[in-house]
Amino acid sequence: MNKVKIFTVGGTIDKIYYDSLSEYEVGAPTIEALLNKCNVYFEFSMTSLMRKDSLDMNEKDRQCILDNIKKCPESHILITHGTDTMVQTASALSVIKDKTIILTGSLQPAIFKDSDAQFNIGTALGALWTAKPGIYIAMNGFVYEWQDVYKDREKGQFKLKGPESTSC
Repeated sequence: MNKVKIFTVGGTIDKIYYDSLSEYEVGAPTIEALLNKCNVYFEFSMTSLMRKDSLDMNEKDRQCILDNIKKCPESHILITHGTDTMVQTASALSVIKDKTIILTGSLQPAIFKDSDAQFNIGTALGALWTAKPGIYIAMNGFVYEWQDVYKDREKGQFKLKGPESTSC
């Protein structure tokens, strides 16, 4: 079985809220604790590259992600990322052709009881083992090729752009 490299960059999945006025900060990555709690038996390593809301990310941040993925030896990459600019980061990574890279996140922080984080991470990991090399987004129970998807902010879902788009 292949080793999975996990990169965390922040986003809602790692947010910590302090009060009812929605004051928050992006906290420490939560995925390692989630995977340990789920008793996974594949080998993985994790690197936290940044702790940013995706709306605060810029091209320098995306270049940092790209550079780290290019130099890592693993061919199976999972990235936890904020949902608002996930597609832009996937676009920046599209120059990588020899790795399977899946970006995922959540619409509710992982620490919330009703969070979609575990479901999205599970979907992403399941796809990571079976998808051919490429860049994908795993959200809401689907795995999409990055260029075929957009975030419907009103419905809080990722959806296909049109009938010509594909999911795997």
